[in-house]
Amino acid sequence: ALMDMLTDLGPSITNYPVLITQHMPPTFTTILAEHLARCTRKVALEAVDGEIIQPGRIYVAPGGKHMRVARQGRGDATIVLGDDAPINFCKPAVDPLFTSAANAWPGGVLGVVLTGMGADGAKGGADIVASGGNIIAQDEATSVVWGMPGAAANAGICAAVLPLKEIAPRLKRCFLGERM
Repeated sequence: ALMDMLTDLGPSITNYPVLITQHMPPTFTTILAEHLARCTRKVALEAVDGEIIQPGRIYVAPGGKHMRVARQGRGDATIVLGDDAPINFCKPAVDPLFTSAANAWPGGVLGVVLTGMGADGAKGGADIVASGGNIIAQDEATSVVWGMPGAAANAGICAAVLPLKEIAPRLKRCFLGERM
């Protein structure tokens, strides 16, 4: 689902950073980043602690580490990796990323929750929405497991719940200024 969506986005992500949390162990996230780089023809890599977040790059949370965003005032947003306890039984978990991104870029975060087990993303997604951002979730019919997107949808935080093939076109329109 992730590869399909990012491939469909094509060059439209050139002006925006993409931060990804995938429930995977170490080593697998390195391979995921390599696959994403090949399919998108963008710089895609495992995130590094302290790295400045740049538009047009894809950052994958390393397996076994939570990825957050930090920003001091109007300074650059940076990656913060943490070795704290699992959240939602996951490490990495997306809730810490979503919550920290909402704090770093109030009103400027668009989160996407794709197929996956559990409820990870619902709490952080609520933080994104509370800060003025938006959440899109994959619909049940096209999800292999509708746990995560279902939790977000059932929490009432989604601006849209869409089939996988409709997510990238919707994101492209958002990148061009269309309101959710």
